[in-house]
Amino acid sequence: MSGHDHDHHHDHDHSELSETELRVRALETVLTEKGYVDPAALDLLIETYEKKVGPRNGARVVAKAWADPAYRARLLKDATPAIGELGYAGRQGEHIVALENTPARHNMVVCTLCSCYPWPVLGLPPVWYKAAPYRSRAVADPRGVLTDFGVTLPKDTEIRVWDSTAEIRYLVLPMRPAGTEGWSEKKLAELVTRDSMIGTGLAKRPEDLA
Repeated sequence: MSGHDHDHHHDHDHSELSETELRVRALETVLTEKGYVDPAALDLLIETYEKKVGPRNGARVVAKAWADPAYRARLLKDATPAIGELGYAGRQGEHIVALENTPARHNMVVCTLCSCYPWPVLGLPPVWYKAAPYRSRAVADPRGVLTDFGVTLPKDTEIRVWDSTAEIRYLVLPMRPAGTEGWSEKKLAELVTRDSMIGTGLAKRPEDLA
């Protein structure tokens, strides 16, 4: 496995709620009971940030890298300032490394300790990313995990797993689909999925937009 190894002991199941998460849940419960928070509105906000707003930022980064070779070079050399050029920065995005997928190598990201994740470009981490089965199996059997996500790669494609940490987070640059020559960045961004930027999925094909 690549990336910086965590220096924590892995002798408990970190899929359980942390002390901070428990406090957040308790605070949410109190505010809901007092009528300050609408649970339905809160769920909608979280869903929007996890599936729509956040990943759209990353999709714009990927689309620009596909369309602009100079930007792609800057992104692969030093992702954080390159991403900052598009206005995406801040907490959980201070140190991002971009990993380019190619026919010879497929990159996949996991956080073996908890759920370190590049929030500014991907939004909130999905539930499965934080779950113990993904964190353990991604390291032990990455090809099997990809199969579970519906991704089958050629046998000669190297799969490299990167361990995201509090110090370094990763953004996968998926391969640009064939048949997209001449497409605008806006249209290219429609092909980019959240999972393709984690490495558990591939970008959509042009026909998928029909």
